Amino acid sequence: MAPASGGLAKAPAPQWEGPLSQVSETDLARLEAKARWVRRRTLEMIVRGGAGHIGGSFSCAEILVALYHGGIMRRHPRDPGWNQRDRLIASKGHGSLGLYPILADLGYFPLSRLDDYTGEGSVLGSHPDTRVPGVETVTGSLGHGLGIGAGIALGARLKGDSHRTYVLLGDGECQEGAVWESAFFAAQHRLGDLTVIVDNNGITATDYATASITLEPLTDKWTAAGWETQALDGHSFEQLLGALIRESEPTGRPKALIANTVKGKGVSFMENDPAWHHGVPKGEQVDLARAELE
Repeated sequence: MAPASGGLAKAPAPQWEGPLSQVSETDLARLEAKARWVRRRTLEMIVRGGAGHIGGSFSCAEILVALYHGGIMRRHPRDPGWNQRDRLIASKGHGSLGLYPILADLGYFPLSRLDDYTGEGSVLGSHPDTRVPGVETVTGSLGHGLGIGAGIALGARLKGDSHRTYVLLGDGECQEGAVWESAFFAAQHRLGDLTVIVDNNGITATDYATASITLEPLTDKWTAAGWETQALDGHSFEQLLGALIRESEPTGRPKALIANTVKGKGVSFMENDPAWHHGVPKGEQVDLARAELE
């Protein structure tokens, strides 16, 4: 049936109310509860699916919750291709397990699909795929996400679009030379609508980051590359939201947030242990993890 006005049906409004002007204790409690929920759902997906990068998914939970539930990113779950949406490039694609519950929670796809993670015919794999509503690009081969994000940001400027682009990097990923090539490119072209968030948990796939290539002083390196840079506690919503709100203000320079985090955050036997970069808890470990994430 045609609309009463005789015109086309109006598209649903974007699901975005803007950033919080002041973070209250109620807001903090809501966001902290959401981060715990994201970790619980991530745990259950990995236990059910029998595989997953649990440590790095847990370390970036607050970052993702701040972006999507803290009013930072413009989004439209009922129209994932909305042109004015903000873009997130999850360059550390193995952390996508923390993104799936958030997208489902916001209505990009049914929550029940989380139970099909890694199942036959499921689009929810251990790395993100553009067949997943709300996922912007395939990632997982580390070092490429910032180049993609810089290209999107430059394209938006050329087209006169106003959306922002966010790129989530791992600290181990910052050992890749392509990251720094893209960083220099973004600074030279003054891509002020581009923000990088580094999940700086200090652990790579098999060992502590310092065992291979020392990144410190990481904040100084991003600053020297021409970026506005800030180090912060990546598990503090007050610090994350404060920084992200400021980063949305135009200055003409790209922004880098070095979010200091703990790999495996939230489960005591996983925290800061390289063994939990990829792993599936079993038996009593599952019970303990569930209890600590309540």
